Amino acid sequence: MEAAALDKERLLSGPRSALHGIPVLVKDNIGTVAFEGMNTTAGSYSLLKSIVPEDSGVVKRLRKAGAIILGKANLSEWAHYRGNIASGWSGRGGQSTNAYYPNGDPCGSSSGSAIASSIGLTAVSLGTETDGSITCPANQNNLVGIKPTVGLTSRAGVIPISEHQDTVGPLARSTTDAAIVLSIIAGKDPNDNFTLAQPYPVPDYTMALSNSSLVGKRIGVPRSVFLNDSITGNDPYVNVVFEQALEVLQSLGATIVDPADLPSAYEIVASNNETVVLNTDFKIQLNAYFESLLANPSGVMSLEDLIMFDNANPTLEEPTGYTDQSELIGAEATTGFNSSYYASLAFDKELGATRGIDAALEMYTLDALVLPAPGYTTVPAAIAGYPIVTVPLGFYPENVTIGSAGPNTYYPAPGMPIGLSFLGTAWSEYELVGFAYAYEQKTQTRLQRLAYASAIPTTQLVDVIGM
Repeated sequence: MEAAALDKERLLSGPRSALHGIPVLVKDNIGTVAFEGMNTTAGSYSLLKSIVPEDSGVVKRLRKAGAIILGKANLSEWAHYRGNIASGWSGRGGQSTNAYYPNGDPCGSSSGSAIASSIGLTAVSLGTETDGSITCPANQNNLVGIKPTVGLTSRAGVIPISEHQDTVGPLARSTTDAAIVLSIIAGKDPNDNFTLAQPYPVPDYTMALSNSSLVGKRIGVPRSVFLNDSITGNDPYVNVVFEQALEVLQSLGATIVDPADLPSAYEIVASNNETVVLNTDFKIQLNAYFESLLANPSGVMSLEDLIMFDNANPTLEEPTGYTDQSELIGAEATTGFNSSYYASLAFDKELGATRGIDAALEMYTLDALVLPAPGYTTVPAAIAGYPIVTVPLGFYPENVTIGSAGPNTYYPAPGMPIGLSFLGTAWSEYELVGFAYAYEQKTQTRLQRLAYASAIPTTQLVDVIGM
C-alpha cells in the first residue's frame, strides 16, 4: 500500500528525493513505530513487542524523503555491547554470515544492514557506529560505509551505547548512494542536543562526487601502530593491497605524506578510557531508553533486569557459544558520572582529537588520513567523534590462512573483502566523500568479485551483485 501510494505520488507530483519509493532497511536498534509490525529490539528478546513512542529521527527523515522502510536488519546483539560474542549474532536474529565466504564473519555490529546491501536485498541500509560498527561491516562486505561526525545525524530513538560516540550512517554499494542517503538523514534534531552543534547547514554530499577530488590534496599515512601487524593482528596481505592503494591515490593527483603519525598512537591502543566512558554511558542511557518505552511485555526496565532476563532465558539468549554478558555486567557495575568518568572522557578527546587526528592533520598540513579499514583504524575517530568513509580496497587471496571469528564463523578467509578508510576532522564528510568517490571510480574494486553463488538472491530480486 505504501509503495503504491508513493509510486502514484511520484507520477503525479514528481519525486520528493532520490530515495522516493526506494526500499531501505534499518538496523534493529533504530526505532520504528510499532503499528507497522516492525520491532525495535537490538536483537534481544527482552525488547520483543516493545512499543517506542515515535519513529527515530533518521527514520522520520527517510519517510519525509519518500523512502520505504522495508524492515529491520539483524545486528550483533546490543550493537555488540553485550560481551565477547561473535559478530553478527543476536538472540532474535541468530548468526548472520558474510556473502563472500560460507560462514564468513560479516563483522558488526551493523551486520545485517551490510549483508543486505551487499547482495541487493535493499537499495541502501542504515547502520550505527560507536566504534567500528559501520566501518568494519563495510570493510568485510565490499561496501561503502559512512561513519559521520557525532552530531551530524540524529540518535533520537536509537537504542544507545554512548551519546559521545554513537552515530548513524549509510551502508551502500556505491559512494553515490551513500552520499544521497547521508544528505537526507543529516541535520539538526531538537531531540538530540549533539546535532545542535552543527556549524553550518548540511550540504548536498553528492556535489562532492568528482573524479578530480584528490588533485592537489595531501593525504597522510599514520603508519606507526596502525600498519603494524604485530599490534593490529591483521594478515600481512592487508598492507600489500594498502600500499597499492597509495599508488592509486598518487595517480589521482594526491600527495602522499608517509609517515604522518598520530602523536598519541601508542597511548590509544593501551588506553582503557573508552571502556570507562562506554560502560558508564551505556548503563545510564539504556536505563533511560527502557523508561521511554510506552510498553515492554518482557517487563525488563533496566540493565539489571536485562542481565537477569538473559540468565532466566538461556535457550533464547544464551545458547552454547553465545553466553557471555561481560560488557553488560561491567556496565551495570558502574556508579554514574564521577571524577574517573569525566577524566576518561577528557582523555579520550585528547588522544583521539587533540593529540590524535587533529594533531596529525595540522603537523603535516593534511587534508585527510588514509588507512586500511581492519585493525585499530576506527578507534581514534571513535573516541574523537570524528568521521570515517570506507570504500572497497581488495579481497583476501585464495591462500590466506583461514581464521576463526566465533563458534560458527571465519575471518579472514579466501575472497573476503578488505576496505580502505579515509579519516578527517569533525564535519569533514564532504571532503572525505569526494576522496572516496575518486578512488572508487578509478579502481571499481567492488565489481572485481561476486558473492559466492548460493548467497546471491534468486527469487523476487534482480541480481544486482556487481551493480
